Amino acid sequence: MNTVEDDLLAAARRQLGTVALVPNIGLPPHLRLLAAPDGQRYMLKRHSTSERFRAETRAYTTWVPQLGERAPHLISADPETLSLLLTVLPGRRATQLPEGSPAERHAHYAAGHTLRLLHQAPPGPHPSTDVAAYLAERMRWWAARAHLATLISTSELRTLHTWADTLATTALDSTICHLDYQPRNWILSSTGALAVLDFEHTRLDARIRDFARLEHRHWGRDPRLRAAFFDGYGHHPNPAEQELLKRFGALEAITALVRGHECGDPELLAHGRTLLTHLR
Repeated sequence: MNTVEDDLLAAARRQLGTVALVPNIGLPPHLRLLAAPDGQRYMLKRHSTSERFRAETRAYTTWVPQLGERAPHLISADPETLSLLLTVLPGRRATQLPEGSPAERHAHYAAGHTLRLLHQAPPGPHPSTDVAAYLAERMRWWAARAHLATLISTSELRTLHTWADTLATTALDSTICHLDYQPRNWILSSTGALAVLDFEHTRLDARIRDFARLEHRHWGRDPRLRAAFFDGYGHHPNPAEQELLKRFGALEAITALVRGHECGDPELLAHGRTLLTHLR
């Protein structure tokens, strides 16, 4: 083990007693699986910035309890190592389900129901935020980064600024949002219950925005997934909400374009380019 892993393991043992790292299971570097002598397993998640650490800690202590067993439980948060110690959810990643299968449709139905529970969480004390103005500014910021990296033309930059201006004056229903709600963060248990992972982006935001990643990345190949999701959510978008969901495709497109470029992800880069072209 290196010094970082030593510190992480020491922080976990202060909470759990004797635990050991489970090696070689293909997890990314910021995640470590721990095993206790009684067979219980835990996840150590280490953040690279204090901002993300504070955001996810707040989510787990404020809103995630609304989900009950549909999310990991936070055992401890260690500011020195920027790590969260979490329970492990048994089950199968939704990304492993066969495409077009009844199991995949059920996962989307259950995901809709789970997201509705999060959206019903009381926001609690929260700074006053003009969500529409904030999101419009984020679109301009992403557009500037894309233009600086020569990922979009000056004409496309102007178009994105026009969309941002429209968004800034749009009435938005705000709620507590997950903001990375897609199958890679869903765990389906053997009983068919669905749980959600990764709350580092969770905050007050536009409710419709929590559907955008699914709408523009996942539902295009199979509209039945969309129908199943909103059946589980208990509400299908009305025409005004559907139009707003399309508008959020611009923010999804420019974000994917920049992230794909910066992370060297050609699939994400292509998705952003295709979506931006389609929206125009």
